[in-house]
Amino acid sequence: MLKTQLHKNFDTGNFKIGASKLKQFLWYFTNIFFFKSGLMPISSVLVLLLRLFGAKIGHEVRIKPGIYIKYPWKLEIDDYSWLADCYIDNLDQIKIGKNCCISQQAVLITGNHNYTSIGFDLITGPIVLEDGAWIGASATVGPGVTLHSHSVLTLGSIATKNLMPYSIYQGNPAIKVKDRAMKA
Repeated sequence: MLKTQLHKNFDTGNFKIGASKLKQFLWYFTNIFFFKSGLMPISSVLVLLLRLFGAKIGHEVRIKPGIYIKYPWKLEIDDYSWLADCYIDNLDQIKIGKNCCISQQAVLITGNHNYTSIGFDLITGPIVLEDGAWIGASATVGPGVTLHSHSVLTLGSIATKNLMPYSIYQGNPAIKVKDRAMKA
């Protein structure tokens, strides 16, 4: 058995928060008061605040109260997408395409730790939701995962690998259960 020496700090590699300490401080309180608290029910105000903090957001995007977003400056949301009271822990970039849906209590998490490393090193990977992707309620998407065009991650499922286009995935880990047939 390999004996290891305990370290107080883990290695973050080339990770950069991407904002000044002042911006981080201001976002912390803006996030608590306007987003996480659910006190601001007006989507257009939430979108405006996200843009002020560096998020790139398209037209007619809906942001619901109660959402958590770690770093808005690492978030891109294209036209007509809808985000419920989900949890976005974006240590890396998250790009959400057009007409996407992120349902209630869904989790998008771009960071993890290398459990084989003595230093418990930080690992990050971007998440991409291509146009028409849908993350079901209480589903989780891990670092480095792409949900290809019109794929669906069902209720409570966990995506650790890419989801193919026009496919429905279910389970932990999520596996393809059927094709997504679209009607006009």
